Amino acid sequence: MRRSEQRRAAVVALYQHDLTGRPLSETHAPGDSSFARELAGGAAERAAELDSVIDRHAHGWSVSRIQPLERSIMRVALMEMLHPELVPAEEPIPPEGAIEEAVETAKTFCGADAPAFVNGVLGAALREVRDNARIR
Repeated sequence: MRRSEQRRAAVVALYQHDLTGRPLSETHAPGDSSFARELAGGAAERAAELDSVIDRHAHGWSVSRIQPLERSIMRVALMEMLHPELVPAEEPIPPEGAIEEAVETAKTFCGADAPAFVNGVLGAALREVRDNARIR
C-alpha cells in the first residue's frame, strides 16, 4: 500500500473514531499498516494540540464547527508536520508534501470548498511554525 493510501487509511480511522467515539483499534480496517495506525494514534493523542493550531488559522471557524472529516485530514497532516519524529517512516515527508496529501484527500472525500480551506489552514500553520523555527 502506498503512503498516500496509508495516510488516507489513518484519516478514515481517525474520522470514525472522532464521529463514533469508538477506540481507534476498532476503527482501523484489518489491513491497515502500522504506519496508518501510528499516524492516527498520534493524531488522536495530540488532538488538543493539533486542534489549537487549526483553531488559530481557521479564521471565522471554531474547530467544533469544522466538518469531522476535514478536521481529521488536517490533524493527520499536522501530525506529520509537527511531530515527524513520532511517525514511523523511512524518511519524513516534507511539510509541503503533507499539505499536498491533505489537499488531495480533501478533493477525493470532501465538498468543493474543502481543499482550499484545508490548504489555507495548513499553509498558515506551516508559516507559523517556520516563523517560530519549529520546522524548516
